[in-house]
Amino acid sequence: MKTWKKVAIGIGGLALLGIIVLVSIHQANKDVVTVQTGTVKPEDLSSLVTASGEVRPLNYTNVLGQGYGLITDIVVKEGEHVKKGDLLVRIDNIQPRADVDAQSANLQGAQAGIASAEANDASAQADVQQSTAAFEKASLDWQRGQKLFEQGLIAKQDYDTFKSSYDQASASLAASKARAVQARAQLEQARDALTQNQATLRHQRDVLQKTTYTAPIDGVVSYIAVRVGEYVVPGIQSSQGSYLMTISDMSVVTAEVMVDETDIVNVRPDQPVDVSIDAIPNKVFKGHVTQVGTQAVLRTSGLASTQSTTSNQEAKDFKVVVTLDKPPDGLRPGLSTTAKITTAQKKDVLAIPIQALAVRTRHDIEEAEKKSGNQGAVTLAAARPTDDSASTSTDPDKQDIQGVFVVRNKHAIFVPVQTGIAGVTDIEVLTGLQQGDQIITGSYKALRTLKPGASVKVDNSAPKVVDENQS
Repeated sequence: MKTWKKVAIGIGGLALLGIIVLVSIHQANKDVVTVQTGTVKPEDLSSLVTASGEVRPLNYTNVLGQGYGLITDIVVKEGEHVKKGDLLVRIDNIQPRADVDAQSANLQGAQAGIASAEANDASAQADVQQSTAAFEKASLDWQRGQKLFEQGLIAKQDYDTFKSSYDQASASLAASKARAVQARAQLEQARDALTQNQATLRHQRDVLQKTTYTAPIDGVVSYIAVRVGEYVVPGIQSSQGSYLMTISDMSVVTAEVMVDETDIVNVRPDQPVDVSIDAIPNKVFKGHVTQVGTQAVLRTSGLASTQSTTSNQEAKDFKVVVTLDKPPDGLRPGLSTTAKITTAQKKDVLAIPIQALAVRTRHDIEEAEKKSGNQGAVTLAAARPTDDSASTSTDPDKQDIQGVFVVRNKHAIFVPVQTGIAGVTDIEVLTGLQQGDQIITGSYKALRTLKPGASVKVDNSAPKVVDENQS
């Protein structure tokens, strides 16, 4: 045989051997899934609820119009600190002041009328006393005259004189008593007129007082809504008066945030909060929850759910008030904030990445157990699902079981677990795993399609970064 034929036969044999090896390797690795893994280890976990809102003072008041008039002067400026009672705004007071002056004069006249009525009453009472004395004397004379006339000691003329004097004194007493009653009535009338004039004066002074507005609390003028030359309109019935300005007490600052309805059940008073303010970047301020709302608020309209006349399924929030422990200087109401509320904390607990959690049906797990010949492909028999790890489906085969895949002997073993609090990226494991267990954490595609008992290959190398500028 020629040499070139021998060489060709050798090359063909090597090629055939290579093909056989490649096919064998491909068949061996055909059902092997490449995964990334992690280790179950103890960690410190904090469960957080994140919500957004705005800065608000704990105590603030809106100054509203109480009287009608033209604004003539605004004494303060936005951002100015004021004390309770400091002057804020003046409105035109010419007519109210004239009304007060006129009513003051009327009150003085009423007081003079009281003095005159009291004098008349005193004079009438004196007349009554004088008439009473004269009547008593005439009565005694009349009694003596009757006895003397009966004894024949006086003439009929004298007897008639005594009787006439008695009748005259009686009539005079009755007239003086009538005048006394009239004088007392006039006095009471004058007193009523005085009371009425005093009430009218109080009303006129109140109207005059409402032409100047003073600060109801200590604080900062956070907003002024009017200008000089505009008219102030008072509130009537259910309508509020003109909005003039807002005074905010910034000594105690809060952040009012809206928490999603799915998270509100975990929020409690006194829980610690980290507050960040958009206007003060790269800084976090400590605070605590001081108030948890009990009324749901519609996310689109901002109205309480009880104010809606129709039933709807839109998302709802609950208002939570967070008090800043040490608010920075210069805060202004309305600044946007983000609050991270720590709803639970645990130290040194077994934790795994949240992404490692998977859900499989009972049917899939039992099928994998049968195929593996009961060689430990699953641990379902050792850890039956509980109410926390299984769905409420009435069909046992369709029940969803929560668990993780543990790498054992190069196979993915599905282990049901019970979980506790969840942090930002990790979650607590209560049952099912032990410290040091190697669990599958990725990739997402592998976890989504991975079957219990499947062969796996661990590849924890860093993913290659594709250079976009490379052609």
